[in-house]
Amino acid sequence: MIPASKILEKYWGFTKFRKPQEAIIDDVVNKKDVIALLPTGSGKSVCFQVPTLMEETGVCIVVSPLIALMKDQVENLQKKGIKAVALTGFVPQDEIIRVFDNLLFGGIRFLYLSPERLQSTFIQEKIKQLPVSLFAIDEAHCISEWGHDFRPSYLSLNSIRELHPKTNIIALTATATKKVLEDISKYLELEKPSLYKQSLVRTNLHLKVMDSIDKLESLRYIVKSINEPIIVYAGSRNNCQRTSEYLNNNEIISVFYHAGLSKEAKEAAANKWYDEKAQVIVATNAFGMGIDKANVRMVVHTSVPFSIENYIQEAGRAGRDGKKSYAVIIEDISSLHKSASFFGKSIPDVDFIKKLYQHINQYFYIIYGALPKETFTFELSRFCREYGLPVLKTYNGLELLEREGILKVNTFGRSITEMVFTANNEQLFAYYRRNPKKEQILKEALRTYDGIFNTICIINTHNLATKLKISKKSLESHLDEINRDGIIQYQSGNNNSSIQFLKPREDKYTISGIVANIKQRKRIKENKYTSMLSYIENDSICRNRLLSQYFGEGKSKNCGICDVCKGKEKDKKTNAKSIRSSILAILKEEAYSSKDLIRRLELDSNVILKELRFLLDTNAIVLNSQNKYMSNE
Repeated sequence: MIPASKILEKYWGFTKFRKPQEAIIDDVVNKKDVIALLPTGSGKSVCFQVPTLMEETGVCIVVSPLIALMKDQVENLQKKGIKAVALTGFVPQDEIIRVFDNLLFGGIRFLYLSPERLQSTFIQEKIKQLPVSLFAIDEAHCISEWGHDFRPSYLSLNSIRELHPKTNIIALTATATKKVLEDISKYLELEKPSLYKQSLVRTNLHLKVMDSIDKLESLRYIVKSINEPIIVYAGSRNNCQRTSEYLNNNEIISVFYHAGLSKEAKEAAANKWYDEKAQVIVATNAFGMGIDKANVRMVVHTSVPFSIENYIQEAGRAGRDGKKSYAVIIEDISSLHKSASFFGKSIPDVDFIKKLYQHINQYFYIIYGALPKETFTFELSRFCREYGLPVLKTYNGLELLEREGILKVNTFGRSITEMVFTANNEQLFAYYRRNPKKEQILKEALRTYDGIFNTICIINTHNLATKLKISKKSLESHLDEINRDGIIQYQSGNNNSSIQFLKPREDKYTISGIVANIKQRKRIKENKYTSMLSYIENDSICRNRLLSQYFGEGKSKNCGICDVCKGKEKDKKTNAKSIRSSILAILKEEAYSSKDLIRRLELDSNVILKELRFLLDTNAIVLNSQNKYMSNE
């Protein structure tokens, strides 16, 4: 057996392991079951990749719910000269046979697949024929209904015990409460597993919540103070684009990234940020899993994360190099109740799921008792319009039906339209002369979208058609022609997806078997979101202590570096009355915005905003038409 240190140096270029990687690897090599609870960025994959490579032969089977993460890990292993393969999406049976032949005879050491794939009888029979040295269950919290991303398919993973009874298992996750850890051990049928827990408290990561009624301006202010890479999580796709445009208009180079972009556009945005040609990447939570960038200096959330678990994973992408870094939430705390209300309305309940399931069957004319074999094309927006259903709640409902094994819904299609000019100026003018009817369209696109001449832009064909006084259909036809002529690169968006029925239509009887799950998941999601709101509203308990308590880490000391700890230190030097007096004295002279007051008084923004609210409530000050504060005397 090759020593672990030699493998680490050969393939990863390091001479020392991080704690507790070496201890975990020792247990894995000694064929013990292991649960590894390690924060984001701590090198979880090394804990199963190194012990696999220490042995001359044998395959490690890695189960993961995340296709993007599987692809990233396979690509990273292949770059190191290590043979690995992932079975993702639809792969024909003859291709699967070829993959397993390569696993048997071609020296492939790692097989990545989803928990759904593992349920296939054909796949299981093929795995039985392999010399499996280790099972690695990534994102293991998904096995627990108390986890933040429960997947029923994970509950079937105990079948791996029957495939290779003597092969040990390592279960890995970045976030898990005590209850989730118990479920991981129970449902995977682990035998006296070694448990490795690393504290979530990062001594280099400064946690902060900024109370702001102008999130974009607050974001601009804090981004200007840092010259290193930054990730901004902006929640929705529209917010990502809007935030990125605002930063670019304020001389901060940024790109945006979300699941609705084409593969090429996502890669272009990510690469520009990785290569530090853009300081900021503004993203939905579609970005982040598997990123390998140690010098991210700040992670900012301008929308409320769905849970503390989600937040810890995303915030943990800052400061992996061990240097001073920041995790900041910018939120208007006074309007959090609106956020909670919106979130609650987006979670489907039993009545909604029953209605949704009935509408889906009506939409495709499925008769009672039937189980159609074909796959149906599906457009989410059209379906929601026809039945008067809210889009987000319907999306969540379809996701729930998929997780419960009632429907199979593919990834929702691209909902955006992208365009970029590929011709140079000389070619463009020549094209105008040959095609005068197209000239007005191209010039309007150039006027409307800054940068479209050399950068892929998202365009609104409806608005563009209105400006040109032609129909949207006519505009899209012209753009298709111009695209074929090689003047632009144009990709039209759509919301098309596909749905496959996995169980016969039995209406209420189909749903009755999952009623308890629907109620439980709704309750758990609401509780987790409430905990996240409590974290944001908290201004008295050290933020790291709060997180430690949530994850059951036991007693912990104040970190001394979060905004709450620092605020208490400042409170010793200042008091509310003196701050109010200073604010009033300034506002008697001139009206000020909150950001200008913060700069002039050089105090924490939360302290200033708190006193401004008090002064507004007592009518000592008022807001003028320019949204500036002024004395009411």
